[in-house]
Order: sequence, then structure tokens, then C-alpha cells
Amino acid sequence: MKKKREFKLWNEFKAFVSRGNVVDMAVGVVIGGAFSAIVNALVKIFLSVCTWAVPGGLKGLVTVLPATSAAQAGMNTEIGLGQVFSASKLQDLAQSYAESVYGTGVEDALVQQMKNEILSKYTLFGSDYVYNGASTIDWGTFINAIISFLIVALTLFIILKVYNTLQQKRKDAQEKLLEEYYKRNPEARPKLVVEEVPLPKPTELDVLLEIKDLLKDKEKKDDTKKAE
Repeated sequence: MKKKREFKLWNEFKAFVSRGNVVDMAVGVVIGGAFSAIVNALVKIFLSVCTWAVPGGLKGLVTVLPATSAAQAGMNTEIGLGQVFSASKLQDLAQSYAESVYGTGVEDALVQQMKNEILSKYTLFGSDYVYNGASTIDWGTFINAIISFLIVALTLFIILKVYNTLQQKRKDAQEKLLEEYYKRNPEARPKLVVEEVPLPKPTELDVLLEIKDLLKDKEKKDDTKKAE
């Protein structure tokens, strides 16, 4: 009994896997994964072209809000490590930071250590470093998302437009070939089946109105006979 049940389950599983829609879905997933790589590559190319004239790229479009507490002001505002500083000043600021901690004449290893500490607390946006504790409005990421959406939508629209056009041409060609075949073989043309639409059944109101009209006609005939 158990073997029969397992055999039945196996047959049901094979029937499920061999369905056309399951196979089509699997093929669609694989093709979709490969197609997404193409779309992402196109997005990167178009983004590079769109942001070519923006200094530092879109990532540099950031608004830093004023600090409301010492935790948002920066690492050391006295030496220039505030909310924002230029990337070109990183080495000098690391030197100043190391001297403020260890004194003058610090070794390069300590300067590099201070530089790494600064980089751990700041994020590069374009050509400026922004303190991680500061409140920022990242316009670049927002604009980047909009441009990416428009490029993806436009790419998909063009691809679907071309696909639908090719499908329509293929359909028209098949219909043309079929029509030519029917012209050569008119007996093969399927006959048009016209379905007869049944008349609606009369309602009680329709029957009463019909009876009323018949009674009126009868009364008219009776009146005509009396007048004669």
C-alpha cells in the first residue's frame, strides 16, 4: 500500500514538473537573470553620460544639515575635522590630528593610523568627506534612483515595442499565408457558425399589457357593431 502511494506521488510530481507553464517559468527566470545584467550595464553607461559634467558625480550632491549637538559637529572642529572637509586636505588633517594627540614630530605610522581613524568616521561624497554622525540629505542617491528608473523603463519599453512589432508582423504573415491557402482551397475554409440568440421570455407585465391591448381592441369592435 505504501509503495502504491509513493508511486502515485511520484507520478503527480512528474506531471507537475512536465507542465508547460512550469518549464516556461523556469526558462523565464533564467533569461530574466541574464537580461537584468544587460539592463544594469546600460544603466551604468547612461548614468555615466548623464553625470559626466557634474563635479564628483551625483554622489557629491549632498546637503549637510547644521549640527544640533556635539555628536553631529565632527571629530575635532578645532583642527578642521568638522562636519565636512575637502578630500585634498585629508593628509594634512591626519597630520594635525596626530600632533594634537601625540605632540609634534609624530612618525608616519601614527599619521597613517590617525588617517585610518578619520576614514572610519567619515564618508566620501564626491570630493568632500562628510561626518557619519551628521544629518544629511542625499540628493545624489535620490536623483540616481530616478534616472535608473527612467532608463530601465525606457529600455524595457523599447524592447517590448520591438518584440510586439515582430510578433504582429509574424501574425500578419501567418494570416496572409492562411488566406492564400483558403483562396486556393475554398472547401477548407471553416464555415461561419452563427449562434441564434434566443428571444427573451415575456414577463408578467408584458403578458398583462398584451391582454389589455386585446381587451381594448375587443371593446372597439363591440362599439362599432352597436353603432351599426
